[in-house]
Amino acid sequence: MSVEPNIPPNSQRFRQIPKGVWALGFVSLFMDISSEMVHSLLPVFFVSVIGLSYTSVGLIEGIAQAIALITKIFSGALSDLIGKRKPLALLGYGLAAVTKPIFALASSAGLIVSARFLDRVGKGIRGAPRDALIADITPEAVRGASYGIRQSLDSVGAFVGPGLALMLMFLLANDIRGVFWFAVIPAAISVLILWFGVREPKRPPDGPRPRLPLHRSEIRKLSKSYWNTVAVGAVLMLAGFSEAFLVLRAQDIGLPVALIPVVFIVMNVIYALSAYPAGMLSDRWGRPSLIVAGFLVLIVADAVLALAGNITWVMTGVVLWGLYMGLTQGVVTALVADTAPAELRGTAFGVFNLVSGISLLLASAIAGWLWDQYGAPAPFIASAAFAAVALAGWFLRSQNNSQSGAASP
Repeated sequence: MSVEPNIPPNSQRFRQIPKGVWALGFVSLFMDISSEMVHSLLPVFFVSVIGLSYTSVGLIEGIAQAIALITKIFSGALSDLIGKRKPLALLGYGLAAVTKPIFALASSAGLIVSARFLDRVGKGIRGAPRDALIADITPEAVRGASYGIRQSLDSVGAFVGPGLALMLMFLLANDIRGVFWFAVIPAAISVLILWFGVREPKRPPDGPRPRLPLHRSEIRKLSKSYWNTVAVGAVLMLAGFSEAFLVLRAQDIGLPVALIPVVFIVMNVIYALSAYPAGMLSDRWGRPSLIVAGFLVLIVADAVLALAGNITWVMTGVVLWGLYMGLTQGVVTALVADTAPAELRGTAFGVFNLVSGISLLLASAIAGWLWDQYGAPAPFIASAAFAAVALAGWFLRSQNNSQSGAASP
Protein backbone atom coordinates (compact mmCIF):
# COMPACT_ATOMS: atom_id res chain seq x y z
CA MET A 1 0.00 0.00 0.00
CA SER A 2 1.43 3.36 -0.96
CA VAL A 3 1.91 6.16 1.49
CA GLU A 4 -0.74 8.86 1.41
CA PRO A 5 0.50 12.15 -0.11
CA ASN A 6 0.61 15.43 1.77
CA ILE A 7 0.84 13.82 5.20
CA PRO A 8 0.78 16.64 7.77
CA PRO A 9 3.48 16.99 10.46
CA ASN A 10 3.12 14.92 13.61
CA SER A 11 1.80 17.75 15.80
CA GLN A 12 -0.75 18.79 13.18
CA ARG A 13 -1.91 15.19 12.72
CA PHE A 14 -2.53 14.98 16.45
CA ARG A 15 -4.68 18.13 16.36
CA GLN A 16 -6.62 16.82 13.35
CA ILE A 17 -7.96 13.84 15.27
CA PRO A 18 -11.71 14.61 15.61
CA LYS A 19 -13.34 15.22 19.01
CA GLY A 20 -15.67 12.30 18.38
CA VAL A 21 -12.69 9.96 18.15
CA TRP A 22 -11.42 11.24 21.51
CA ALA A 23 -14.88 10.72 23.02
CA LEU A 24 -15.03 7.18 21.68
CA GLY A 25 -11.56 6.62 23.07
CA PHE A 26 -12.69 7.63 26.56
CA VAL A 27 -15.81 5.49 26.19
CA SER A 28 -13.48 2.54 25.55
CA LEU A 29 -11.20 3.61 28.39
CA PHE A 30 -13.91 3.59 31.07
CA MET A 31 -15.54 0.39 29.82
CA ASP A 32 -12.17 -1.33 29.77
CA ILE A 33 -11.48 -0.17 33.33
CA SER A 34 -14.71 -1.85 34.35
CA SER A 35 -14.21 -5.00 32.30
CA GLU A 36 -10.59 -5.57 33.30
CA MET A 37 -11.37 -5.12 36.98
CA VAL A 38 -13.49 -8.23 36.52
CA HIS A 39 -11.61 -10.18 33.87
CA SER A 40 -8.16 -9.85 35.41
CA LEU A 41 -9.39 -12.00 38.32
CA LEU A 42 -11.45 -14.56 36.40
CA PRO A 43 -8.75 -16.96 35.06
CA VAL A 44 -7.30 -17.59 38.51
CA PHE A 45 -10.82 -17.86 39.95
CA PHE A 46 -11.73 -20.52 37.39
CA VAL A 47 -8.58 -22.63 38.00
CA SER A 48 -7.93 -22.09 41.72
CA VAL A 49 -11.48 -21.81 43.09
CA ILE A 50 -13.71 -23.63 40.59
CA GLY A 51 -11.06 -26.23 39.72
CA LEU A 52 -11.36 -26.09 35.94
CA SER A 53 -8.59 -27.42 33.70
CA TYR A 54 -6.44 -25.21 31.53
CA THR A 55 -8.22 -26.64 28.50
CA SER A 56 -11.56 -25.51 29.98
CA VAL A 57 -10.18 -22.03 30.62
CA GLY A 58 -8.93 -21.88 27.04
CA LEU A 59 -12.34 -22.91 25.72
CA ILE A 60 -14.22 -20.45 27.96
CA GLU A 61 -11.95 -17.57 27.01
CA GLY A 62 -11.93 -18.52 23.35
CA ILE A 63 -15.72 -18.84 23.21
CA ALA A 64 -16.18 -15.56 25.10
CA GLN A 65 -13.94 -13.68 22.71
CA ALA A 66 -15.38 -15.43 19.66
CA ILE A 67 -18.93 -14.51 20.75
CA ALA A 68 -17.92 -10.86 20.77
CA LEU A 69 -16.23 -11.04 17.41
CA ILE A 70 -18.91 -13.12 15.67
CA THR A 71 -21.70 -10.84 16.91
CA LYS A 72 -20.01 -7.92 15.18
CA ILE A 73 -20.94 -9.21 11.72
CA PHE A 74 -24.64 -8.70 12.42
CA SER A 75 -24.37 -5.35 14.19
CA GLY A 76 -21.98 -4.07 11.53
CA ALA A 77 -24.29 -5.07 8.69
CA LEU A 78 -27.28 -3.60 10.52
CA SER A 79 -25.47 -0.29 10.95
CA ASP A 80 -24.91 -0.17 7.17
CA LEU A 81 -28.54 -1.04 6.50
CA ILE A 82 -30.10 1.60 8.77
CA GLY A 83 -27.36 4.16 8.18
CA LYS A 84 -26.78 4.63 11.93
CA ARG A 85 -23.82 3.53 14.06
CA LYS A 86 -24.32 5.26 17.43
CA PRO A 87 -27.59 3.55 18.53
CA LEU A 88 -26.02 0.12 18.13
CA ALA A 89 -22.89 1.24 19.95
CA LEU A 90 -25.07 2.50 22.80
CA LEU A 91 -26.91 -0.82 22.94
CA GLY A 92 -23.65 -2.75 23.12
CA TYR A 93 -22.04 -0.60 25.79
CA GLY A 94 -25.30 -0.48 27.75
CA LEU A 95 -25.62 -4.28 27.73
CA ALA A 96 -22.03 -4.65 28.93
CA ALA A 97 -22.72 -2.18 31.74
CA VAL A 98 -25.81 -3.95 33.05
CA THR A 99 -23.99 -7.29 33.21
CA LYS A 100 -21.40 -6.01 35.68
CA PRO A 101 -23.57 -6.44 38.80
CA ILE A 102 -24.15 -10.07 37.79
CA PHE A 103 -20.50 -10.85 38.45
CA ALA A 104 -20.83 -9.48 41.98
CA LEU A 105 -24.12 -11.28 42.68
CA ALA A 106 -23.36 -14.64 41.03
CA SER A 107 -23.17 -17.64 43.37
CA SER A 108 -22.24 -20.33 40.81
CA ALA A 109 -19.70 -20.87 38.07
CA GLY A 110 -22.47 -21.23 35.50
CA LEU A 111 -23.88 -17.80 36.25
CA ILE A 112 -20.45 -16.18 36.13
CA VAL A 113 -19.68 -17.86 32.79
CA SER A 114 -23.09 -16.74 31.48
CA ALA A 115 -22.35 -13.16 32.56
CA ARG A 116 -18.96 -13.39 30.84
CA PHE A 117 -20.62 -14.48 27.60
CA LEU A 118 -23.39 -11.85 27.84
CA ASP A 119 -20.79 -9.15 28.44
CA ARG A 120 -19.04 -10.28 25.26
CA VAL A 121 -22.32 -10.10 23.34
CA GLY A 122 -22.42 -6.42 24.29
CA LYS A 123 -18.85 -6.05 23.08
CA GLY A 124 -19.81 -7.69 19.80
CA ILE A 125 -22.81 -5.42 19.24
CA ARG A 126 -20.81 -2.24 19.74
CA GLY A 127 -17.51 -3.15 18.05
CA ALA A 128 -18.13 -2.96 14.30
CA PRO A 129 -20.46 0.10 14.40
CA ARG A 130 -17.96 1.96 16.59
CA ASP A 131 -15.01 1.13 14.33
CA ALA A 132 -17.01 2.11 11.25
CA LEU A 133 -18.08 5.35 12.96
CA ILE A 134 -14.43 6.29 13.51
CA ALA A 135 -13.78 5.91 9.78
CA ASP A 136 -16.93 7.95 9.03
CA ILE A 137 -15.77 10.95 11.09
CA THR A 138 -11.99 10.82 10.48
CA PRO A 139 -9.95 12.41 7.63
CA GLU A 140 -8.11 9.76 5.65
CA ALA A 141 -4.68 11.33 6.29
CA VAL A 142 -4.99 10.71 10.06
CA ARG A 143 -6.94 7.45 9.96
CA GLY A 144 -4.12 5.33 11.37
CA ALA A 145 -3.44 7.90 14.10
CA SER A 146 -7.16 8.03 15.00
CA TYR A 147 -7.48 4.28 15.34
CA GLY A 148 -4.21 4.30 17.24
CA ILE A 149 -5.36 6.92 19.77
CA ARG A 150 -8.61 5.06 20.39
CA GLN A 151 -6.64 1.84 20.87
CA SER A 152 -4.22 3.61 23.20
CA LEU A 153 -7.03 4.98 25.39
CA ASP A 154 -8.68 1.57 25.37
CA SER A 155 -5.39 0.07 26.56
CA VAL A 156 -5.03 2.71 29.29
CA GLY A 157 -8.33 1.43 30.64
CA ALA A 158 -7.04 -2.10 30.32
CA PHE A 159 -4.15 -1.42 32.72
CA VAL A 160 -5.96 1.01 35.02
CA GLY A 161 -8.64 -1.64 35.55
CA PRO A 162 -6.27 -4.35 36.82
CA GLY A 163 -4.44 -1.66 38.83
CA LEU A 164 -7.64 -0.74 40.60
CA ALA A 165 -8.40 -4.43 41.07
CA LEU A 166 -4.99 -4.91 42.65
CA MET A 167 -5.48 -1.96 45.00
CA LEU A 168 -9.01 -3.00 45.92
CA MET A 169 -7.95 -6.60 46.54
CA PHE A 170 -5.48 -5.24 49.08
CA LEU A 171 -7.94 -2.80 50.69
CA LEU A 172 -10.82 -5.30 50.73
CA ALA A 173 -8.74 -8.23 52.02
CA ASN A 174 -9.02 -10.19 48.74
CA ASP A 175 -12.80 -9.77 48.50
CA ILE A 176 -13.32 -10.43 44.79
CA ARG A 177 -17.05 -9.67 44.93
CA GLY A 178 -16.28 -6.25 46.38
CA VAL A 179 -13.99 -5.53 43.43
CA PHE A 180 -16.77 -6.60 41.06
CA TRP A 181 -19.18 -4.11 42.67
CA PHE A 182 -16.73 -1.24 42.12
CA ALA A 183 -16.56 -2.21 38.42
CA VAL A 184 -20.15 -0.99 37.97
CA ILE A 185 -19.13 2.70 38.30
CA PRO A 186 -16.78 3.13 35.28
CA ALA A 187 -19.17 1.10 33.13
CA ALA A 188 -21.93 3.62 33.80
CA ILE A 189 -19.57 6.55 33.05
CA SER A 190 -18.69 4.97 29.69
CA VAL A 191 -22.32 4.85 28.59
CA LEU A 192 -22.90 8.48 29.63
CA ILE A 193 -19.90 9.72 27.62
CA LEU A 194 -21.16 7.93 24.52
CA TRP A 195 -24.68 9.30 24.99
CA PHE A 196 -23.65 12.94 25.38
CA GLY A 197 -20.20 13.18 23.79
CA VAL A 198 -20.46 11.57 20.35
CA ARG A 199 -22.32 13.06 17.39
CA GLU A 200 -22.83 10.87 14.36
CA PRO A 201 -22.55 12.50 10.91
CA LYS A 202 -25.59 12.21 8.70
CA ARG A 203 -25.31 9.89 5.75
CA PRO A 204 -25.57 11.82 2.42
CA PRO A 205 -29.09 11.29 1.03
CA ASP A 206 -27.73 10.70 -2.49
CA GLY A 207 -24.94 8.37 -1.33
CA PRO A 208 -24.86 4.63 -2.10
CA ARG A 209 -26.89 2.43 0.27
CA PRO A 210 -26.62 -1.34 0.55
CA ARG A 211 -30.00 -3.02 0.11
CA LEU A 212 -28.96 -6.09 2.11
CA PRO A 213 -25.37 -5.79 3.38
CA LEU A 214 -24.76 -9.53 3.87
CA HIS A 215 -26.20 -10.46 0.47
CA ARG A 216 -23.77 -12.05 -1.97
CA SER A 217 -24.05 -9.12 -4.38
CA GLU A 218 -22.95 -6.68 -1.67
CA ILE A 219 -20.15 -8.91 -0.37
CA ARG A 220 -18.74 -9.02 -3.90
CA LYS A 221 -18.13 -5.28 -3.66
CA LEU A 222 -15.41 -5.96 -1.08
CA SER A 223 -12.06 -5.85 -2.85
CA LYS A 224 -9.19 -8.34 -3.00
CA SER A 225 -7.17 -5.97 -0.81
CA TYR A 226 -9.90 -6.15 1.81
CA TRP A 227 -9.91 -9.97 1.78
CA ASN A 228 -6.13 -9.95 2.09
CA THR A 229 -6.58 -7.81 5.20
CA VAL A 230 -9.07 -10.34 6.57
CA ALA A 231 -6.46 -13.04 6.05
CA VAL A 232 -3.86 -10.98 7.92
CA GLY A 233 -6.24 -10.55 10.86
CA ALA A 234 -6.95 -14.29 10.96
CA VAL A 235 -3.25 -15.13 10.97
CA LEU A 236 -2.59 -12.67 13.80
CA MET A 237 -5.32 -14.33 15.88
CA LEU A 238 -4.01 -17.83 15.15
CA ALA A 239 -0.47 -16.80 16.05
CA GLY A 240 -1.66 -15.34 19.34
CA PHE A 241 -4.32 -16.46 21.79
CA SER A 242 -6.16 -15.20 24.86
CA GLU A 243 -4.08 -13.07 27.23
CA ALA A 244 -5.41 -15.33 30.01
CA PHE A 245 -2.47 -17.62 29.22
CA LEU A 246 -0.04 -14.85 30.14
CA VAL A 247 -1.69 -14.73 33.57
CA LEU A 248 -1.52 -18.50 33.91
CA ARG A 249 2.14 -18.54 32.84
CA ALA A 250 2.95 -16.00 35.54
CA GLN A 251 1.06 -18.02 38.13
CA ASP A 252 2.82 -21.19 36.93
CA ILE A 253 6.19 -19.55 37.60
CA GLY A 254 5.08 -18.54 41.11
CA LEU A 255 3.51 -15.07 41.01
CA PRO A 256 1.19 -14.73 44.05
CA VAL A 257 -2.53 -14.61 43.33
CA ALA A 258 -2.87 -11.10 44.81
CA LEU A 259 -0.32 -9.81 42.26
CA ILE A 260 -1.88 -11.44 39.18
CA PRO A 261 -3.38 -8.11 37.92
CA VAL A 262 0.20 -6.85 37.49
CA VAL A 263 0.44 -8.99 34.34
CA PHE A 264 -2.43 -7.11 32.70
CA ILE A 265 -1.12 -3.78 33.94
CA VAL A 266 2.33 -4.27 32.42
CA MET A 267 1.03 -5.64 29.11
CA ASN A 268 -1.49 -2.86 28.63
CA VAL A 269 0.88 -0.04 29.64
CA ILE A 270 3.11 -1.11 26.75
CA TYR A 271 0.09 -1.59 24.50
CA ALA A 272 -1.17 1.91 25.30
CA LEU A 273 2.22 3.55 24.78
CA SER A 274 2.83 1.86 21.42
CA ALA A 275 -0.60 1.86 19.72
CA TYR A 276 -0.78 5.57 18.83
CA PRO A 277 2.83 5.84 17.55
CA ALA A 278 2.26 2.67 15.49
CA GLY A 279 -0.91 4.10 13.97
CA MET A 280 0.76 7.42 13.26
CA LEU A 281 3.76 5.72 11.63
CA SER A 282 1.44 3.55 9.53
CA ASP A 283 -0.06 6.74 8.06
CA ARG A 284 3.41 7.73 6.90
CA TRP A 285 5.20 4.44 6.18
CA GLY A 286 2.26 2.23 5.23
CA ARG A 287 0.43 -0.42 7.27
CA PRO A 288 2.38 -3.56 6.22
CA SER A 289 5.71 -2.45 7.70
CA LEU A 290 4.16 -2.14 11.17
CA ILE A 291 2.42 -5.52 10.87
CA VAL A 292 5.68 -7.24 9.91
CA ALA A 293 7.39 -5.62 12.91
CA GLY A 294 4.57 -6.95 15.09
CA PHE A 295 5.10 -10.51 13.86
CA LEU A 296 8.81 -10.28 14.65
CA VAL A 297 8.12 -9.01 18.17
CA LEU A 298 5.56 -11.80 18.74
CA ILE A 299 8.12 -14.47 17.83
CA VAL A 300 10.59 -13.04 20.35
CA ALA A 301 7.87 -12.73 23.03
CA ASP A 302 6.85 -16.36 22.55
CA ALA A 303 10.45 -17.53 22.81
CA VAL A 304 10.97 -15.62 26.05
CA LEU A 305 7.73 -16.91 27.60
CA ALA A 306 8.45 -20.49 26.56
CA LEU A 307 11.96 -20.47 28.05
CA ALA A 308 11.26 -18.30 31.11
CA GLY A 309 12.49 -19.76 34.38
CA ASN A 310 11.57 -16.91 36.68
CA ILE A 311 9.07 -14.09 36.95
CA THR A 312 11.50 -11.51 35.51
CA TRP A 313 11.64 -13.34 32.20
CA VAL A 314 7.89 -13.90 32.20
CA MET A 315 7.31 -10.18 32.65
CA THR A 316 9.82 -9.47 29.86
CA GLY A 317 7.70 -11.67 27.62
CA VAL A 318 4.56 -9.84 28.76
CA VAL A 319 6.19 -6.50 27.81
CA LEU A 320 7.01 -7.81 24.34
CA TRP A 321 3.48 -9.20 23.97
CA GLY A 322 2.07 -5.75 24.73
CA LEU A 323 4.36 -4.24 22.09
CA TYR A 324 3.21 -6.82 19.54
CA MET A 325 -0.42 -5.87 20.27
CA GLY A 326 0.35 -2.16 19.94
CA LEU A 327 2.11 -2.62 16.61
CA THR A 328 -0.67 -4.64 15.00
CA GLN A 329 -4.19 -4.22 16.39
CA GLY A 330 -4.97 -0.58 15.57
CA VAL A 331 -3.01 -0.78 12.33
CA VAL A 332 -4.98 -3.77 11.03
CA THR A 333 -8.23 -2.01 12.00
CA ALA A 334 -7.16 1.04 9.98
CA LEU A 335 -6.30 -1.29 7.10
CA VAL A 336 -9.88 -2.60 7.10
CA ALA A 337 -11.16 0.98 6.84
CA ASP A 338 -8.67 1.68 4.03
CA THR A 339 -9.86 -1.23 1.91
CA ALA A 340 -13.65 -1.19 2.48
CA PRO A 341 -16.23 0.99 0.65
CA ALA A 342 -17.76 3.64 2.92
CA GLU A 343 -21.31 2.29 2.58
CA LEU A 344 -20.18 -1.21 3.64
CA ARG A 345 -17.77 -0.34 6.45
CA GLY A 346 -19.95 -1.86 9.15
CA THR A 347 -20.32 -5.09 7.18
CA ALA A 348 -16.59 -5.12 6.40
CA PHE A 349 -15.65 -4.81 10.06
CA GLY A 350 -18.22 -7.46 10.93
CA VAL A 351 -16.90 -10.00 8.41
CA PHE A 352 -13.33 -9.23 9.45
CA ASN A 353 -14.17 -9.90 13.08
CA LEU A 354 -16.17 -13.05 12.29
CA VAL A 355 -13.10 -14.61 10.69
CA SER A 356 -10.88 -13.31 13.49
CA GLY A 357 -13.28 -14.70 16.10
CA ILE A 358 -13.16 -18.20 14.65
CA SER A 359 -9.37 -17.99 14.52
CA LEU A 360 -9.19 -16.85 18.15
CA LEU A 361 -11.46 -19.66 19.30
CA LEU A 362 -9.24 -22.22 17.60
CA ALA A 363 -6.04 -20.63 18.89
CA SER A 364 -7.21 -20.47 22.52
CA ALA A 365 -8.59 -24.02 22.50
CA ILE A 366 -5.38 -25.39 20.95
CA ALA A 367 -3.24 -23.41 23.40
CA GLY A 368 -5.11 -24.86 26.38
CA TRP A 369 -4.84 -28.40 24.99
CA LEU A 370 -1.12 -28.00 24.35
CA TRP A 371 -0.61 -26.73 27.90
CA ASP A 372 -2.47 -29.69 29.42
CA GLN A 373 -0.71 -32.25 27.22
CA TYR A 374 2.84 -30.93 27.00
CA GLY A 375 3.28 -28.29 29.68
CA ALA A 376 3.38 -24.51 29.98
CA PRO A 377 6.01 -23.76 27.26
CA ALA A 378 4.14 -25.69 24.54
CA PRO A 379 1.52 -23.09 23.45
CA PHE A 380 4.18 -20.37 23.22
CA ILE A 381 6.49 -22.56 21.14
CA ALA A 382 3.59 -23.36 18.79
CA SER A 383 2.68 -19.66 18.52
CA ALA A 384 6.26 -18.71 17.63
CA ALA A 385 6.47 -21.45 14.99
CA PHE A 386 3.19 -20.42 13.38
CA ALA A 387 4.15 -16.72 13.42
CA ALA A 388 7.48 -17.54 11.78
CA VAL A 389 5.77 -19.57 9.03
CA ALA A 390 3.21 -16.79 8.51
CA LEU A 391 5.95 -14.18 8.26
CA ALA A 392 7.84 -16.27 5.71
CA GLY A 393 4.62 -16.60 3.70
CA TRP A 394 4.14 -12.82 3.90
CA PHE A 395 7.59 -12.19 2.41
CA LEU A 396 7.11 -14.79 -0.33
CA ARG A 397 3.74 -13.28 -1.27
CA SER A 398 5.18 -9.75 -1.26
CA GLN A 399 8.03 -10.90 -3.51
CA ASN A 400 5.60 -12.55 -5.94
CA ASN A 401 3.40 -9.43 -5.99
CA SER A 402 6.45 -7.27 -6.62
CA GLN A 403 7.54 -9.46 -9.55
CA SER A 404 4.03 -9.44 -11.04
CA GLY A 405 3.49 -5.74 -10.38
CA ALA A 406 0.51 -6.35 -8.10
CA ALA A 407 -0.11 -4.19 -5.07
CA SER A 408 -0.46 -5.76 -1.69
CA PRO A 409 -2.29 -4.34 1.29
